[in-house]
Amino acid sequence: MERASKSGDEKSRHGDKTQNVRREGWSFKVNVLSKENLLAEKVEQLMEWSSRRSIFRMNGDKFRKFIKAPPRNYSMIVMFTALQPQRQCSVCRQANEEYQILANSWRYSSAFCNKLFFSMVDYDEGTDVFQQLNMNSAPTFMHFPPKGRPKRADTFDLQRIGFAAEQLAKWIADRTDVHIRVFRPPNYSGTIALALLVSLVGGLLYLRRNNLEFIYNKTGWAMVSLCIVFAMTSGQMWNHIRGPPYAHKNPHNGQVHLLLLLYAFSPPGFDFHHHNMYF
Repeated sequence: MERASKSGDEKSRHGDKTQNVRREGWSFKVNVLSKENLLAEKVEQLMEWSSRRSIFRMNGDKFRKFIKAPPRNYSMIVMFTALQPQRQCSVCRQANEEYQILANSWRYSSAFCNKLFFSMVDYDEGTDVFQQLNMNSAPTFMHFPPKGRPKRADTFDLQRIGFAAEQLAKWIADRTDVHIRVFRPPNYSGTIALALLVSLVGGLLYLRRNNLEFIYNKTGWAMVSLCIVFAMTSGQMWNHIRGPPYAHKNPHNGQVHLLLLLYAFSPPGFDFHHHNMYF
């Protein structure tokens, strides 16, 4: 009798363990399915927004749901900015134009997929997001990876590199392995300016066709050469290639333009001092 009761107890214990294992397995499957369904809903919503606009705006709730909260299997590029007129952020508007060009290049390319999205958080629409990230300057570009927290390299170095769409595309390729070919809308201002310059030079040569001695004027060519040298050594070509902003706002002080005037008058000052020393 005792053996029979012991064997019955062992069977009941084994049965309880089996039921517990089944329950745990079932709950695990339910959790996996619920996460998959939640992820599918998030991706579907993001794709719907992308079909309307290449850059969708985020407030605090959307930011926490689609960017901070798991599950995620996509990368999100976010521009933190302040585009409202009362903010007077001219750099933000310029960066927004480049960001729009980049997002449109990705949205309308044949390589577009649900692994990369572009969004924006405006300070006046998501103040809590700025406070959560301890962010006190704009514009700022950040990459939020599918898993884990953003690293230091996931914040774009705007002050050193500038915010040209091509530079942003290189940074995104480095962080996500997604290569975006930037397509800029046609800009005919350069062509028009070149045509006007050629017309002006051609008209001048036509009017002075009987007296072209000014072409052989050494002083004139020397002045043109000096202008080109000064433009190249002043960093103008670097500005043209990198496209950095004219100035950055510091939250602790205003924009200072006095140094610009000092630099402008420094060469004449040195020349005047040198002239007085020897004459």
